[in-house]
Amino acid sequence: MATGSVPASRPMTVAARLDRLPVSGHIRRLVVLISLGGMFEFYDLFMTAYIALGLIRGRIFQATTAGLFDVHGFASFVAATFAGLFIGTIFFGWVSDRFGRRSIFVYSLVWYSVATFIMAFQQTAVALDLWRFIASIGIGVELVNIDTYISELMPKEARGTAIALSQFITFIAVPIVAFIATLLVPHTIGGFAGWRGVMIIGSLGAIAVWWIRISLPESPRWLEQHGRTEEADRIMTAIEQRVEAEAGVPLPAPTLLAGEGRRETGSWTEIWRPPYLSRTIMLVIFNFVQTIGYYGFAAWVPVLLYNEGVTFVRSLEYTFVIAIANPFGPLIAMRFADRIERKWQIVWAAVGIGVFGLLFAAMRAPAGIIVTGVLITLSNNWLSPAFHAYQAELYPTRIRARAVGFVYSWSRFSTIFVGFWIAALLKTSGTVGVFTLIAAAMLVVVIVIGLMGPETNLRRLEAVSG
Repeated sequence: MATGSVPASRPMTVAARLDRLPVSGHIRRLVVLISLGGMFEFYDLFMTAYIALGLIRGRIFQATTAGLFDVHGFASFVAATFAGLFIGTIFFGWVSDRFGRRSIFVYSLVWYSVATFIMAFQQTAVALDLWRFIASIGIGVELVNIDTYISELMPKEARGTAIALSQFITFIAVPIVAFIATLLVPHTIGGFAGWRGVMIIGSLGAIAVWWIRISLPESPRWLEQHGRTEEADRIMTAIEQRVEAEAGVPLPAPTLLAGEGRRETGSWTEIWRPPYLSRTIMLVIFNFVQTIGYYGFAAWVPVLLYNEGVTFVRSLEYTFVIAIANPFGPLIAMRFADRIERKWQIVWAAVGIGVFGLLFAAMRAPAGIIVTGVLITLSNNWLSPAFHAYQAELYPTRIRARAVGFVYSWSRFSTIFVGFWIAALLKTSGTVGVFTLIAAAMLVVVIVIGLMGPETNLRRLEAVSG
């Protein structure tokens, strides 16, 4: 779309005012506050892998399943996790578009904390699965909000870097939960199993972050879209004043895009009409298969190692060493996030996951296991910030949360079954079968994103999404 001088009579939009801002400490602080809640989603998601051996050793779950949907297999716990995430993303993503980004942040964290605390005291597989499902609904809403809010808050030159910074913060939780699990899971203290302590720590930490994030402002883009222009202007003015004070120079004049400033009411059916139809199909396919590679490794790595004859304690130790690499993937992504077109970052990260996964399956020596495990982790965690930024860019503010929630929910839906597929492949084909499935899934990612994905880097959200 063309840009140019704007008549004085035309009011400036939030988008125009945001896109002229330099990256500043104030903007980064807002990203950090938004991302703190994401730490507990990642703590929660990766906790699944790190408490797995404790649940299996405690005879609550079994490593493999007697049937496809055997509730006594550990795969049912993984399935309950992602069933809750699926419900949270597909059925509650719309509430953020309706009621705002900030309020959903706050209430979803409280939901997660309470349900996880209750889960820590359950005694049976069925009860654990039930409370895991309930807790995961709250977490499912959270990540959609994080991606949506950050994409709406950032200047166009910094969206990819901001999402990568957010993912770096959230991935710090992974080595933390791995370390806590390494300390607690092998032990029982006073009859209290260590895996229960891992759950309780996560639930209490989320409450602390809830207090911190109460000070977050609402998304000014969302406010403007809903006709609350005075509130949007007040928030934008406060942001501009702080950024200008940090920069020490006047801000450049904002520039409107042709046709910008229209306020439209969105509906879910809009994602099935051009220009969004092809994007929706692409992202549904992508999300359905990408989690086979991501959680097929991340949620199962201790069990995969244990299945290959690595001892209980040694499996946890190897997993902890591999987990340390998690925050470094987003750090690498920050270096290139807004320099390399995002669709190609997704493609090359998927190639890395497939290739390094097949190498991991062939390794037997500790050094080889750790090196290839780290390379898979780095590839996964480059893929993650790239696609989280990418899918949020492809839809307009009026439907962004519900659209991202819908397409992202397919990653949660497929992962309900991934655990059962991996358990079956472990039983029949070992780790080679598991990583062959992962490589095939990554090939689908390469094809669908490479052929169908539009380019988004350095373009205003309204220019990309329409």
